[in-house]
Amino acid sequence: MDSIYRSTPGREHIRRWCTDQLDAWPVPHERTVVTANGAETHLVNAGSGPTTVVFVPGTNFNAAASLPLATALVAPGHRLVLPDVPGQPGLSSGERGISGGRLSWYGTWLSEVLDTAAPTGPVMVIGHSFGAAIALSSPSPRIDRLVLVSPGGVGRLRRTPGLLAVSAAWFVRPTPARSTRLLRAMLAPGHQPREELVEWVTLVARHFRSSGAPGVADLPGRPFPGWSPRERTTPSCHRDGSPRRSARCSAPTCTSSRTPATS
Repeated sequence: MDSIYRSTPGREHIRRWCTDQLDAWPVPHERTVVTANGAETHLVNAGSGPTTVVFVPGTNFNAAASLPLATALVAPGHRLVLPDVPGQPGLSSGERGISGGRLSWYGTWLSEVLDTAAPTGPVMVIGHSFGAAIALSSPSPRIDRLVLVSPGGVGRLRRTPGLLAVSAAWFVRPTPARSTRLLRAMLAPGHQPREELVEWVTLVARHFRSSGAPGVADLPGRPFPGWSPRERTTPSCHRDGSPRRSARCSAPTCTSSRTPATS
């Protein structure tokens, strides 16, 4: 099996970081491992309530790197499920190329996760970045509401020269300072990255062979009321903080297009 990790010790370092973060999380939760679309998938289950919220993290992220957001989602009285995406650093399958480069594979994977983790009741899926592309690719009729944050999969990724510069520096020689600069470029203006997130992003660059952009999702044949692809823009603010136009729509699909400080 070709691995997403640069070495076995690197894989263990990544997994230990994730386990340590989950062990220290004060919110009561359960961890399970299931098989979805043939891939070993680690799930974190927390909270309770009539609605199940499934958060699908983006490229290079996972449940352990998203705990402040997870805490906020549990607090209103929701049941929360956080899967680690196979092929991304974390506690799920570390097999490289498991999807064959097809977003449809991930769409089927998410559908099977929903059937396993939330077999009854309404399901709200929140997808961040690559996770949004996965959510858009899922044909599951179980999805009652869909929230896309900094969505991938709705168009070809366009990077600014400034973001390319900080990304290249981080990738070639990852240090906490370079990870901080990269995260600042992705966060909303005025927000600073969490210390744990800086540590995580540095580990990712050192030990993980990152995947590329997700490409454009093949939208399943279901309506998205109010969706207007001509309005989509990322990020949602200019560098001076003035607003850009962003994709807006009514339920069941909503989008937000700048990474929140809690993620």
